[in-house]
Amino acid sequence: MGKEIQLVDSEDKIIYENIIKKYPWIIKENQKCILSPDSDGLLCGLFMSNILNWDIVGFYDGKILTIKNKESIKECIFLDMEIFRNYVKSLGHHMVLYNKRQIPKSWLNFDNCIQPNNIRGYDAKTSFRLKYPLGAIHLILGIVGHKKKIEIKKEAICPLLYTDGTFKNLFNYPDNCLSWLNFLCAEEKDSPLKTIFFNDHYTTSSLMIALRDFFEQLRQLNDGKRGADKIKISNTKGEPINFEKQNSTFSIIRERIETAEKFLNILGDLTGWEYLPNKWNFKDLVIYKFNKGNIVPSNKRFNDLIEKNPLSWAMTSTLAIEYTLEEPAKLQ
Repeated sequence: MGKEIQLVDSEDKIIYENIIKKYPWIIKENQKCILSPDSDGLLCGLFMSNILNWDIVGFYDGKILTIKNKESIKECIFLDMEIFRNYVKSLGHHMVLYNKRQIPKSWLNFDNCIQPNNIRGYDAKTSFRLKYPLGAIHLILGIVGHKKKIEIKKEAICPLLYTDGTFKNLFNYPDNCLSWLNFLCAEEKDSPLKTIFFNDHYTTSSLMIALRDFFEQLRQLNDGKRGADKIKISNTKGEPINFEKQNSTFSIIRERIETAEKFLNILGDLTGWEYLPNKWNFKDLVIYKFNKGNIVPSNKRFNDLIEKNPLSWAMTSTLAIEYTLEEPAKLQ
């Protein structure tokens, strides 16, 4: 075996050059990706399709996976979701390790996954309060911004603070957020994260007003109802919704596509990462339905779960692990 690539320096800062060396696909152009269908995943899709010419070929929400017909997950990159398969490339930021003193033998299944909590050696048993508090888009900005000059517009700050409740975490957990921003080298001159988190564009009151106006835009997208900032592809029972069958494949229904496109256009206008319809696939999709479950964390229960070879999971609190088993559907 070759020497392990060091991803963190002696000052507890990410070594972007080594991240790119270990995961070169994250800055490679013309890739295909599968997104989480929420605002974080959609921002990742907008950014990568504009900056690196990526194509969005599907969505995965932990219960349902949609992928463009005849595409293979082995050729795709999952963004905003860790996939526990070493032949799948993914980037996520959830807490996934329960106890770093009892790392499962199959942990190599995450060898092709960019995972900040794992990189920093954090587990749920001892370090849950230290878990990554930002979005996948912020991690991607840090990595890609190490190689490319990324300009962040003032107007982009609100949606980039909104996603995944980042603005809430900044004020609820300031010490942890500052620790992670230091880890991501966010204060460095050329980092796109500096404009988002260390800027003088907003006072506290003007930021509140800007966020209020952004929230109002979201409400208007969906007749005042919540949910315009995501593409809903499953219900609480894990059944696929908002699809229509067309011959042997499925398409997301027109109404949901139109709402998604309105949201993507708002994000595109604010960030400068234009919504490019030809890069987004909402039709000719194959649907995979998986079994979703949850358990209360413990060493034994976590190890028993790993023995079942889950496709993905996340520790959403110290009291729950939500997991997905690759059944009844098996990925092709």
